[in-house]
Amino acid sequence: MATLIHLRHDLPHSLLALLFGVDRSTVTRAIAEVRGLLAERGCAVPDRPGLRLRALADVFAYAQTEGVELRLDATEVQVRRPLAGRGGRRSFVSGKKKQNTMKATVVADRQGRTLWTDALRPGRMHDTTAARNEGIGVCFQHFPDVEVLLDDGYLGLRRDHPGQAITPPRKPNKIALPHVHAAREEARHRHSSKRITVEHALADHKRWKQLTRWTHRRDALPDTYRAIAGLVSDRTANT
Repeated sequence: MATLIHLRHDLPHSLLALLFGVDRSTVTRAIAEVRGLLAERGCAVPDRPGLRLRALADVFAYAQTEGVELRLDATEVQVRRPLAGRGGRRSFVSGKKKQNTMKATVVADRQGRTLWTDALRPGRMHDTTAARNEGIGVCFQHFPDVEVLLDDGYLGLRRDHPGQAITPPRKPNKIALPHVHAAREEARHRHSSKRITVEHALADHKRWKQLTRWTHRRDALPDTYRAIAGLVSDRTANT
C-alpha cells in the first residue's frame, strides 16, 4: 500500500513512515522491492485474465493472433540534470522539450489500453532509434501481418517496413491540384483519429504524479514507469 501511494502521489518516504507507523528505512526498502516486482509483471492482456505481455515480441505475437492493430508513440519525462563533468550528460537533453528528459516508448490498442512500454532511453535519442533499439525491426520481420500506426516521427520505420509501419501521408508538391491537398488532409485526419488512443494511454500514465516530473535517481525511473504502466493496464484491461 505504501508503494502504491508513493507511485500515485509521490509522498516522501518519511511521511509514509509516519502514516504507517514504521521506520523510514523500512518504507524505502519496501518501495524498492515492490516497485521492482510490479515492473516485472508486464501489462495485462484485454479479456485474458492471467496472461501478461512483458516483451515487444509478445505484443506483436498477440496482435497477429488476435488481429489487433497497434498504436505506438513516445513520451518524455523530465528528470534532474546530471552532475557537471559526468560522461553522457548531453544525452539527456531533449531537442524537442529543451529539458533533461528520459523517453518511454508505449504501445496501445485501438481502445487506448496499454500493452507494453520499454526500459526508457535518454531524451536526446530519436523516437525511431529508441523503437529500433527495442527490436521493432525484428518484430516486423517475424510478424508480417501486424500493422502499427505511428506519427511523423517514425518515417524511417515506414521506409524500412512499408505496409506495416503506417504514418500519415506526406505533404504533396506545392503545384499539386487542390483536390490532392484536400485528400491528403482528410487522410491525415483519419489517421490521427485512429492513432489518438495511444495519446490517451500516455495521458493515463501522466496522471500519476511521479511521471509528471521525476525528482529521484534516474536509474529508478525505468522500473517506476513500467510499474505504473502495468497498474494502468490492470485497470483498463476489461474496459
